[in-house]
Parts: sequence; C-alpha cells; structure tokens
Amino acid sequence: MYLAGDIGGTKTNLAIYAPEKGPRKPVYEARFSSTAYPSLEALVRDFLGQAQLKVEHATFGVAGPVVGGRAEVTNLSWELDENRLKQDLGLRSVTLINDLVAVAYGVQQLKNNEVAEIQKGTPVEGGAIGVIAPGTGLGEAFLTWNGSHYTAHGSEGGHVDFAPTTPLQFGLLRYLQERFGHVSYERICSGTGLPNIYNYLKEMGFDQEPEWLAEQLAHADDPTPVIVQAALSSDRPCGLCRATLEVFVEVLGAEAGNLALKVLATGGVYLGGGIPPRILPALTQGAFLEAFRQKGRFSDLLTQVPVRVILNPKAALLGAACHATGMSV
Repeated sequence: MYLAGDIGGTKTNLAIYAPEKGPRKPVYEARFSSTAYPSLEALVRDFLGQAQLKVEHATFGVAGPVVGGRAEVTNLSWELDENRLKQDLGLRSVTLINDLVAVAYGVQQLKNNEVAEIQKGTPVEGGAIGVIAPGTGLGEAFLTWNGSHYTAHGSEGGHVDFAPTTPLQFGLLRYLQERFGHVSYERICSGTGLPNIYNYLKEMGFDQEPEWLAEQLAHADDPTPVIVQAALSSDRPCGLCRATLEVFVEVLGAEAGNLALKVLATGGVYLGGGIPPRILPALTQGAFLEAFRQKGRFSDLLTQVPVRVILNPKAALLGAACHATGMSV
C-alpha cells in the first residue's frame, strides 16, 4: 500500500493506493483543512486512524520548495522533513516533491474530458511542457523529454519579480511595493493576490464598491470567491470586480507566456490550481491569450503553443500517486 498526498496551504488531500489498482483508484481517500492541524504528522496520523490500513511508502506534493528532503509549506507554518516523517509515521520511505511537480506528473495521465483547450496550437513531439497554477499561491513547474519519458522539474517561478505591461499595472506595482517591498507574480496571480488587485482599484477610485458587495466582503472569511462570483455574475454584475478579474487574467496570461519562453514549452502550457476552472469564461474571452502571445519577436512562436486548463481538481494527488506507485510520467 502507498500513501499519496497533495499538501496545500488551505487544504490537504490524502489517499491510499494498491499498486495493482493504479493511481486512479484509491483504496481510501479523504480531504482535510490544513490549518486545523499543527503538523503534517498529526494530520496523517488522523487519516491513517480513519483508514485503518497499513501503508509502507508515501509521496507528498508540498506547496513550497523542497531542498535536501526538507520543505516549508508556503502560506502555512509546517516544516517537513522526509526522515522525521518516516520515523514518526513508521513508514519505510517518505518522499517530498513540490506540489507543482506533482501536478506535472499528473499532466500526462489526464483524459480529454479533464482539460479545456484555450489555444489549440501545434504541439511538438517531445517538446517541453510548462505548468502554471494559481491557487492559494502561484506555482510553476515544467516537464522535459529524456528520450523515453517526461521528467518533471520543480520551480519557484511564481515568486519572481512582477513585470507590469500597462499603465494600470505600473500603478499596481507601486501600490504593492509600498505594502510588501518585493512584489512577485504571486502577489497578483493567486487567491491571495486577487484581493490585492481589488483593493488597489478600489483605492484609486476606478469604480464604486456596491453596498451589497461591501457587506458580503465584510462577513467573508476569504474575499476571493466573493470577488470572482461578483465578477462573473450576470444577474448582479460589479464593475470593480470585473476589472479586478480582467487585470488578474492579463497578468496570468503574461506570466504563462513568460514560462513558455523560459522553458521553450513547445509541447504546451497547462493551467492548474483551483482558480482557472472557476474563471474559465474569463480565460476564453481573449485577454489571456493576447497577453500570453504579446512577446514581441516571439509572438508567432507562442501562437503555436497549446494552452489547456486542467479541470481535474485532484491532478496533484494523481501525480503524487503516480510518483508513489513508481509510474513514470
């Protein structure tokens, strides 16, 4: 039996697998609130107590950089160590991989109905593949072909310097610099970033905040779903929220194009994370692809790069299970 996990700053998905059944048919699975536990060890013990199944090996996809078998979960206070986890949980082996590496492992296992095509492009056989995922934070990874199969590589590209491309975005950069100092793409293209855009537009007087929206935001634990819902609503549209989402989509498109250039992703770019499936109508309206392709002399190249949205919310868990059970990408 193998244990696989998708460890995020907000939620954690765990599942147990039998190798003969493959990574798509877990024997037992559960979802947890990450912030409800003081450590991953405590969460896993709770899970294994519920499952009442004996596991020997585990792979955890972690929302944060993994260096030397150790990791700190971004947006969470957990510190993870492979050796400590192995000893505390009584397992024969524990492997930590970046959560976007886990998504990358899962990409090649996705079925046609588990992705939505934004740009058809012309994929090059064996070409590199980029993965960018706005969720609680912004994750990035990529896949390269080694002659027989794809190999996944981690990245912390979501934390590189934000590069504005419009006057409004230059103002957003200055606004965020005053509050955070360093401004990364994650400060904008993530669940924590959307409220930053909204607050900037509101404070600059871009549009009025409706009273009904102000009331909803005042009572919301997380303002991001409220902003997204108001942006996409046809019954009670909010200009401020729509503008917020437009900026988000433009910046995400630009950074997805940056990733495609940096790894020469002629095999395609996949958008993962929890946000893209929820804003699919906004991603298909043109602003995303315009920003994605707007790369000067390399614009024509980017028109040939396939772009797809991952619709399977458990792609990271699927990839961690592939890694845990020894399946190659």
